[in-house]
Order: sequence, then C-alpha cells, then structure tokens
Amino acid sequence: MTIDTFNLDKSQLIQQSFVQMDQHLQGIDYTPAQKLALTCRILFDNGHDSGLAGQITARGQQPGTYLTQRLGFGFNEIRASNLLLVNEDLQVLQGDGMANPANRFHSWLYRARPDVQCIIHTHAIHTAALSMLEVPLEISHMDNCVLYDDVAFLPKWPGVPVGNEEGELIAQAIGDKHALLLAHHGLLIAASSIEEACILALAFERAARMQLLAMSAGKIQPIEPDLGREAHDWILRGQRSAVGFAYYARRTLQNRADCLE
Repeated sequence: MTIDTFNLDKSQLIQQSFVQMDQHLQGIDYTPAQKLALTCRILFDNGHDSGLAGQITARGQQPGTYLTQRLGFGFNEIRASNLLLVNEDLQVLQGDGMANPANRFHSWLYRARPDVQCIIHTHAIHTAALSMLEVPLEISHMDNCVLYDDVAFLPKWPGVPVGNEEGELIAQAIGDKHALLLAHHGLLIAASSIEEACILALAFERAARMQLLAMSAGKIQPIEPDLGREAHDWILRGQRSAVGFAYYARRTLQNRADCLE
C-alpha cells in the first residue's frame, strides 16, 4: 500500500520510522560473552584504552552473577574465552584469575537497578580530561542527543572504588539515568543491553571530545529541551543500538577476529 508521507506530521513520520526499524534492522547473533569481548575491542579501538583501568560487566544467567574481564588483561586482549563469571562478592565461579577489585561498585549498581544488564566504566582520554575540570557533560549537538538529559554528575571523587561506600555513592549518583560522569575519574554507563552500553560509551567519549573543542572556542549554547528529548528517544532504541553495535563489530572483526574465540 502506498502512503502519501507528505501529508503526515512529524510525530506520525517518527512512529512510521520506528515500525520500519523494528521490521528491517537486524543485530548480530553472538553469545553474551562474545558481545562483551567485542565491546572491549571496540572501545579499545575508539579511545577508551587506559592500560588496565576500567571494567565492563554483563549480568549472568543466574541472579547475582555477572561476566567481566580478568584483571591483568587490557581491553585489546579480551576474548570470550578469558572472561570470568563472578558473583556479587567477586568470587570467581568460572574462569581463571581474579576480577578487578573495583568491580565492587558494579554489584551495588546491579542491585539498585534491575533494569541494567550491562555496565561500562572507562577512563577514556577526553572524558578523563573533562572530569578534571569538575564540570558536567553538556549535550548540545544532534549526534550526542542519545545522552540528552540522561547523564548524571558526581562532583566528588571518592578515591579508588573498591569499598562499599563507593558502591553506594555511585549507585545513588546515577539514579535512573543511563550515564554518569565521575569527577577526576571517568565515565559510567548503565544500560539495558550490551549493545546499548557500547553505543552509549562511544557517544559519551565523543561528546566529551566535542565539548572540550567547543569550550576552547567559546561558550556552548544549549539546544531546545523538547528537541533534545525528541532526538534522545529517536536514537535510543533497541534496534538502532543493535545495528550500531553490529557496524562497530564488523569494523573491529576485520583485524581482531580472535576476540570471538
């Protein structure tokens, strides 16, 4: 059936696009461990490398468990086969080695947010630089609106996040949002899927880089809140995250196919 789209208003065109996306956009059929390994490699390729700093986790099949990388391995070394399955106390249930003790705050956040399936914390260079200024992340460009009104700010650095106090503080600071900027530290993403978490982490670092560039030239001008929220909801959809993740996975797998092993 032919539809005369020139007679539809914007809200109708958006809804029509959502239906088409759900019908036509396809993600990739990998295991959670493979998706987590791919995320590590994708983030490494896109400026999130900081030696051994940072953690990526995804809920396991059993309540109170999650997958994470082995301490001592960089993001570029992670494979599906060297990931660990740990419980909330960071005891290793499957795999060799130990988890990063800083993963403790992930346990607090998973308890506080049943909707969260994946957590990413990195010290990406532009985000880390912005965090040194003790200013929130500003979302003022269309490309970054996936994070519009969805980034909390923690202005106090609690030190190394290995204590329960840090877990409580971080879980409270992020609230119900998808992202958090930690002053003098880095970024945190709490998402409903591994794919969504990866896309949001990439968007966060890009937004921080753009903010630093814009701040060096002048005063950043805000966008209209209604338009920002419209763009946020337009971009932050499961199917868009899935195909976006698939794109970055294809790029990464051209040179790093070993991560699926």
